[in-house]
Amino acid sequence: MTTRLGLGLPQMRQYDLGKDVPDVARAAERLGYESLWVFERALFPEPATQGLYGVEGLPWPDEYRNVAEPLVTLTLAAAATERAELGSSVLVAPLHVPFQLAKALASLDAASGGRVVAGFGTGWSHDEYAAASVRPFAERGRALDELIEVCRAVWGPDPVVYDGEFTKIASAVVGPKPARPIPVLLAAGSGRARRRLVDHADGWLPNALGAEAVAEQWRQLRDLAAERGRTEPIRTVLRVNARYRKAPQDPSGRRPFHGDVDQIVEDLAAHAEIGLDEILLDFQSTARDAEELKDIAAEVYEKARANGI
Repeated sequence: MTTRLGLGLPQMRQYDLGKDVPDVARAAERLGYESLWVFERALFPEPATQGLYGVEGLPWPDEYRNVAEPLVTLTLAAAATERAELGSSVLVAPLHVPFQLAKALASLDAASGGRVVAGFGTGWSHDEYAAASVRPFAERGRALDELIEVCRAVWGPDPVVYDGEFTKIASAVVGPKPARPIPVLLAAGSGRARRRLVDHADGWLPNALGAEAVAEQWRQLRDLAAERGRTEPIRTVLRVNARYRKAPQDPSGRRPFHGDVDQIVEDLAAHAEIGLDEILLDFQSTARDAEELKDIAAEVYEKARANGI
């Protein structure tokens, strides 16, 4: 059985959003990619007051200076496609008003015929929280908990009633409803986040840190699910921020998914052996334009399938 493959949509400044997002989405669906994905980066602090991922001294990549709003990007892709799922890996959930995000995702799912996958995380940027969040950074976990509950309520049957810490919905009719139950996937890096995933979410959104590391994280998550009595399967979608190069990289110092197409496919094969459901490939940061992005996506997809991935 082959691994499902998804593609990251073009959101960065080298792309013409109105033209390139639908174009890449259509091309990916024709190739056979089964899902299309966005990520969220709200701003680029200058000067940076915090390192990338909160790591002191780690610079923010220049491509984060201009990242299109994720739900707008997914809407453009939805209008241009018919079958591919439309996912977020991830939306920084506490940057959004829960009721409004729930209604927007429900509307997109209804419009696309039931293709939305809601991937959430808590984020790490203090600057983004200062600019956009409705809750302080210290409350990000509680904010995500409430957002998931609000989504479930809004997407469920009318009348919708919810009485949370910040969100209050008196008995109300809220539509449109999703075309089908929207799966909620979480990034879940810490112990508390993994417990939240096991107890309240449908799936997991790991990052490609190397096949051994991801396999160990997946083993720990399955063990936790067994400990907590979860019987439902956990859907898994691995995010790969690939760095494509035309020439192969020196194997002695190469990082996973950094290199030419053959090296990327080799890394794909290693990660596919873990047994995850799907691998999301994002090439947009190293492609010069939409044409190159489509070419890379096509070559990787074709070689992956030829190798049984």
